[in-house]
Parts: sequence; C-alpha cells; structure tokens
Amino acid sequence: MKKIFELEQHIADLIAAGEVVERPASVVKELLENSIDAGAGVITVEIKAGGMTYIRVTDNGCGIAPEDATTAFLRHATSKLRDAEGLEAIGTLGFRGEALAAIAAVSRIEMLTREHGAREGVSLTLEAGTVSDISPAGCPEGTNIIVRDLFYNTPARLKFVKSDRAESSAVASAVLRCALSRPDVSIRFIKDGRTEYHTPGDSRMDSCIYSLFGREFSAGLIPAETTDETLTVSGYVSVPAAARGNRSYQFFVVNGRPIQSRTLQAALEKACENTLPTGRYPSCILYITTSFSAVDVNVHPAKTEIKFVSDKQAFDGVYYAVLSAVTPRQEPQRERSESDTETNARNEQGSGSIGSDIPGARPFGTSAHRPISRVESAPQNSHSGTGKPGGGFKTMQAGEFLKAYGPKTQTSAEGQKTRIPNFDHEMRSPSFRVIGEALNTYIIVEHKNSMWLIDKHAAHERIHFDALKRYDFEPMSQALIAPVVCRHGAEDISILLENAELLEKLGFAIESFGDDAVAVRRIPAEIDISDTEAVLSDMCDQLKLGGAPSPAQQDEIYRAIACKAAIKAGKSSDAHELETLTARVLSGEAAQCPHGRPVAFEITKTFLDRGFKRS
Repeated sequence: MKKIFELEQHIADLIAAGEVVERPASVVKELLENSIDAGAGVITVEIKAGGMTYIRVTDNGCGIAPEDATTAFLRHATSKLRDAEGLEAIGTLGFRGEALAAIAAVSRIEMLTREHGAREGVSLTLEAGTVSDISPAGCPEGTNIIVRDLFYNTPARLKFVKSDRAESSAVASAVLRCALSRPDVSIRFIKDGRTEYHTPGDSRMDSCIYSLFGREFSAGLIPAETTDETLTVSGYVSVPAAARGNRSYQFFVVNGRPIQSRTLQAALEKACENTLPTGRYPSCILYITTSFSAVDVNVHPAKTEIKFVSDKQAFDGVYYAVLSAVTPRQEPQRERSESDTETNARNEQGSGSIGSDIPGARPFGTSAHRPISRVESAPQNSHSGTGKPGGGFKTMQAGEFLKAYGPKTQTSAEGQKTRIPNFDHEMRSPSFRVIGEALNTYIIVEHKNSMWLIDKHAAHERIHFDALKRYDFEPMSQALIAPVVCRHGAEDISILLENAELLEKLGFAIESFGDDAVAVRRIPAEIDISDTEAVLSDMCDQLKLGGAPSPAQQDEIYRAIACKAAIKAGKSSDAHELETLTARVLSGEAAQCPHGRPVAFEITKTFLDRGFKRS
C-alpha cells in the first residue's frame, strides 16, 4: 500500500512560509530588502497593532511591470538570479524568490505598483497566496504593499505570537538595522500613527546614526577604519566610558547587508579587552566591504548570517580597525605656527562635532580615520606558558595540589558530579579563627587541626542564590534617589517591561522610558547601582526564550543576581564580614557556588608537616 504522497501545493507553501515568516518583523525585513533591491531612495514602513493586522511598505523604486505582477508572488520567482554561477557572487539582499510567496501564503495582500515612465500601474489583491483581483490603476511610481491579518489562516502559528508591544519592538529593531545598513536611503518608520525613525538618506553614516540613536549615544562614538587590498572596515566604536552592560548595540553590515557574526563580535571585543572592565561591552556600527565572492550569504533562511571565505581576514579587519580607534596615541610634539592655530580655531568653531565632550575621544563625524598597517597576525587565544619557577620551593601543578588536599567529589541524585569541601560532622562547630585575607579574595581560616582557604565571592554568591530560590524569600530593595536609565534596544526593553511583575518579586522596580530604555527606580539592596544594567541584561537573555521562565531559566536569573550581589573578589572586606561568611561556610551552608565551583578547601596539619619534613 502506498505510504508516500506528494503534499498539496498549498500545504507546501505554508511550510515554506514558516521558514521565512516567523513574525511581523520578518515580513517587514523582507519587504524592506525588496524595496532596496528595487533601487528605492525613499521608503516608508507603517505598522498597526504590532504588525499583525496591518503592515504597509511604500517605496519609490523601479516598480513592477503589469505582466510580472502575478509572477512575483510565485515561489522561486526572482529577477535577481539567473543561473548557478550567480550564487557565487550575490550582490542583492534578496535572491531566492521566496519572500513574497511566503508572505502571501499566510496573509491578505494588496499591492499597487508602477514602473518608472509607465503611464499607469497595476493593482493586485491576494488572499492566502491566491490572486483574487488584478486591474490597471493610477498610482505613483514605485511599489506600495499592504499586508493584513498575518497568520489568519494558520491558527497554530498565532499562539507563538507575542504581545503587540513585543512585536512592535521587533519590527522597530528590523527597520533600524536596515536603515543603518543603507545611509543612502531615507527610511521612515511609523508605528500606530507616530513616526519613530526617519533617516535623511544623505549617504552620511554619522547623520544616519544620529537620527536613529540621538545625541547621547552618538557622543560616545569615535571613528574606526582600516583597509587592505581585499577588505575595508569603516564606521564607529564606543569610547570606553560609553561601554554598556550588554551587546545589544553592536551592529555589523557586510556589503550593505546587516548580519550577525560571532567572528566579528569576537574581533570587536578582543580589540577592546584591555580598555573595558569585566561585564562591560563596546558598542559599534561597523561597515565591512569586500568582494561578493568572499562571502556566502546563502547559509540561513532569513539571511541574517553569512559565512566568510576567510574568517581570519574578517577578524583581522575588524580587530585592527577597532584597535586603532580605542588605543591612545602619542602625537609627535611640534611648534604650532600662527596659521595652524587660526585653522584649528576655525575648525573647532565650525565643525559642530558631537563627540568632543568625551575626554580623549576623537569627535564623532570627523574624517580623522587612521588606517593601521597590518604587519602581524591578530592575537590568538593561546598562552605560551614559557615562564620558569624560581628555585628554593617545590612547584606543584594545580592538579597535584588539589589532588593532595583539595575538595572531594560527590555524585548527586541526578548523576552529576560536584566538588565539595571536606566537611565532616565535627566541623559544624563554630570554633575557628580568621587569620586574614589573601589577595583580597581568599579568607584564611584556622579550624581544629587544619587551615582552610575560602573563596569569599563564591561562598557569598551561593548564599544569595539559595536565598533567592526559597519560596518565602522577600528581597530587600533600595529606592534610588535618581533612577538609573538602562538602554537595551527596543526588543529587549519590551521583554523587560512584560516581565515587570517577575522583576518586582526579585527587588526591581522599572518603568518605560521611551521605546529603547527603562527607568529603574528600585533595585535589590545587595546590588551595586553600577551593576544594574548588567544584571538586567543577563536576566533579559533568559526571558528572551519566551513564555514563563522554566526552572532552569529561573536559576540562571537567580545566578545573575547572586553574582552581582556577592562580595567582589579583589576588594578588601572588614573583619566582621569575613567572620560571618566563614561561620556560614564552615556550618555547611555553602559547599559550592551556583556554577558548581568549590567555595573552600582544607589544608591539614599533617599535609603541612609532611611538606616541611616535620613528620
């Protein structure tokens, strides 16, 4: 009996649509890319109710001929690709011919379009991918597409749709990335009747960035640029003082295509690692230009990821461009002539640069780019380990040291192995003596016939983590005299606001502060104000996964809070703090940190006597 059948075309179209159209933001992205590929210089995007009921994209591009109007909505119909050789050097944003067909399969569409120079255009109406009306129409040159009732014929997809606020934020993020990628195109974004973005389209990166992010963000940027015979990197990177607690303001554009790339992200952060404290991240808007054949853009259905022919070349380009911007330079001293002084005075008065108020920063919007000659490879993630220990003392490797007197291993009920201190029943006695603190990190304790070393941060982190997990835990909050404004990008901010009730249970009070920021008015008492943005960023990473946080996700949120609330390694603690923490560790309250690392280990008198040849 036959068991394998060919799917009906309508079902196949719905399945294919699911690969391209995940949410309203996917529709907007695809339509924007089509408008740009059509040569549009002005594009307007308008949405209502998060884009689920209404999306309109209007452009002044080349338009579509009447004879091509219906063909454009067929699967794999495209004007951008002719043969297999074209896949080796794709220069357009779209090329598969799937976008319009996928969108039409799950919505109702109205299109008005007229070619440049044509006397009249064409009006086309589709429902679930089927043309219901086509007729001549008078309309402006270009294309106007309206998408209504997204997923109306696929109820199963509707349950995955988020709130209007979340979907609107995702659309705003998609429009912003597209606008950043093309400073030469004027893009306006209207949400529920209100203009959110409007870029000038004057081909200047600085004015495009300013119109999208405003003065505060722009003032913290400095130019970054480098070039070689095959690749050019240009754009802006944030000064160290403007670093953020998350990566939401890192933007990369390759050959006019906004993309996500771990290679480029790693290069950016490697170049900045010596200028930023732990937990702070640089912002950037970087444009990478290379030959079309040097990248493969056909590796992701949504075309948000690409593959470089040479990852090292891409890494090096971004690394050296950023390094040239953030590394302080020693300018050669020379006498300034009277003409120099007058010229500089005129430049300072007339430049209007908006980054000059950042100490040590080159002004945003200037052309003071400094290419770096690449005469050596970018640093690799390796350690030479060539140093030799001095004489007189026996040098033990970490493995030998822990094997001798380090923590033992126990297996949990779930079969996971954890390392714990050698606590026994007698050690629950509170009798101990805190000798001191080593390296502002480890507490040195004498107890019975042993000496203990306690990692104060790991121990304190565990105590906080366990407290957060208790159902009866009520956090102590500190009200802030002035609210902390945290900017995480529109989509992340929407997620935080939707989970405001959960955050309040953990000691945070937040409220909306524009589309891309929240004002934090209360935080847990144990958290330093400077850590607010970083904690919210870590929490947002878990909340992004959607739905109510699972137990594992909740634990990640608790770990983020506990880590920031704990005593910091490297900072001195007073005697009372050390004694209190030691008592709780020696009572068995904290055996390992929330990440599974040991908090303490024992050095017995017997071991010391043997090491000093006293036994």
